[in-house]
Amino acid sequence: MATAEKQQHGFQAEVKQLLDIVIHSLYTDREIFIRELVSNASDALEKVRLKQLTENDIYQGDAELKISITTDEENNTLTIADAGIGMTRDELTENLGTIAHSGTKAFLEQLKEKGDSNADVIGQFGVGFYSAFMAADEVEVYTHSWDNSAENLKWTSDGATGYTIEEADEQARGCKMVIKLKEGQEEFAKADRVKEILEKYSNFVTFPIELNGERVNKVDALWLKSKSEVSEEEYNEFYKFVAHAWDEPKYTMHFSADAPLAINALLFVPNENQEQFGMGQMEAGVSLYCRKVLIDAKPQKLLPEWLRFLRGVIDSADLPLNISRETMQDSALIQKLNKLITKRFLKFLATEAKNDPEKYNEFYGKFSRFLKEGVATSFEHQEALGGLIRFESTMTDAGTQTSFAEYIDRAKDGQEEIYYLVGASREILEKGPYLEAFKARGLEVALFTDQVDQYVLDSMPEFKGKKLVPADRADLELDDLETEGEALDEKTVESLSKFMSETLGERVEKVEAGKRLVNSPIAALAPKEAPNAQMMAMMKAMGQEVPAPKVTLEINPRSEVIKNLAGLQERDAELAGLVTQQLTDNALLAAGLLENPQEMVSRMNDLLARVAK
Repeated sequence: MATAEKQQHGFQAEVKQLLDIVIHSLYTDREIFIRELVSNASDALEKVRLKQLTENDIYQGDAELKISITTDEENNTLTIADAGIGMTRDELTENLGTIAHSGTKAFLEQLKEKGDSNADVIGQFGVGFYSAFMAADEVEVYTHSWDNSAENLKWTSDGATGYTIEEADEQARGCKMVIKLKEGQEEFAKADRVKEILEKYSNFVTFPIELNGERVNKVDALWLKSKSEVSEEEYNEFYKFVAHAWDEPKYTMHFSADAPLAINALLFVPNENQEQFGMGQMEAGVSLYCRKVLIDAKPQKLLPEWLRFLRGVIDSADLPLNISRETMQDSALIQKLNKLITKRFLKFLATEAKNDPEKYNEFYGKFSRFLKEGVATSFEHQEALGGLIRFESTMTDAGTQTSFAEYIDRAKDGQEEIYYLVGASREILEKGPYLEAFKARGLEVALFTDQVDQYVLDSMPEFKGKKLVPADRADLELDDLETEGEALDEKTVESLSKFMSETLGERVEKVEAGKRLVNSPIAALAPKEAPNAQMMAMMKAMGQEVPAPKVTLEINPRSEVIKNLAGLQERDAELAGLVTQQLTDNALLAAGLLENPQEMVSRMNDLLARVAK
């Protein structure tokens, strides 16, 4: 029976104020205190494990390295015990009597001096122990140091007035904390609630955690193993655990890095895109850990928002956290993590696309919107993302995807542009007038048919130094081409263009002859700075008022229709005016810019009535 006198100690200066911050302001959720205390226990076990490698005489040297947690609803207490390194009387005063002092940090510094910087220690935070007072009226700490000659001690405090240290009956090595819970905090004396917290935050702690005698942390931290040690089945099971999924992942990326940051990551691409099923926008699904302890289950800035479909774990030992572990001190470091991991993932996708194009195309069919969102919002990753974009083109069969890199490989020598068209479907684009000039010259045109493609392409002006150029713009310059058929003479073209401009008035910017058309009589070309049909539709869907752009009409002076219109202008100006309006409607319809098709139908009826006489 212990007989030594109880020693009363006051906290160091300003401790009451600091404790008030810890208890009432530092943590946003009271359940965090269990995570902190389990992490401290894990630190203590890691310290004694290392002592066992260098010391022969350790108190109760055969004690199992584990954390034991006991709930007691009747007495409203929670007990957390470990067989760790324990504390002496001086260490109790130093580590528990001083706010923001970190025994773990000092221990790591000592290891570093000895050349050992690989200790698996979670701490370095200082006040995690005091988080217990968020839920406790009083905390008792029973301890015996690893040193055989140390005392059996009991430390007691209400977290406000100070603390006492006294000798106790014989204690097991390590620390046993008895947390006497406040009124209203009874949930933390319930086994189910404590188990939920342990599985949420401490599931991957190295040492066994037992709750009322039952092992809780049964899932291995696969991300800390080498890839050669993990089977595909283990990856699939881990994915199901962290993603709360039933299927298997489409892709698994497992990597570690030492520089510029110490990172271990295990990331999964789901097999299905939940947003495609109308389930709303996904939440971030990659959890952030520090040495196997959960820091944030859904960090918002760890990865760019367009990677919200990823699931998995990122663990970094380099995280400089504040004393609550809940807020990052150094946002620049999180940005560095963001950039590094994003870059690695995009490189991973590029490799997968090259090695198994069919599998990548399946992924792209479901997740392309995320990559396109990235093109439009992440300039620093735009080149890598652009390389992952897939599309059909005039050089591929229907249904066959290609890439910008492959387009460049097929391009003519000296070609500095990547030409593209955006429309509702490949069939509609191929029937329009805009491809004629390119086909005649053997130039490839990329065909995009997703509603967001125009916005994405406007955000990416070039790829690998090649400018992305719309094939339907008025300012497009193409090489001269030998064409068949006799064209109208320059004077007649000038007269017809003037007549058509006067007839159309405000409907068009100008009418001119061009060299892009081969078979079609006319084409509507939007100004370079104007939104095209797809962009206009998107803006309208967002409730924006979008005036139709004034187009340039390009006429084909070799077309029989245009030749006949020139003759009709001389014979029957009124009928020529109707034909001009109808041709313009046709051109605007092909460009997706016709605002009022009812007027077109009415005009067509008038025209038919005139020619049917």
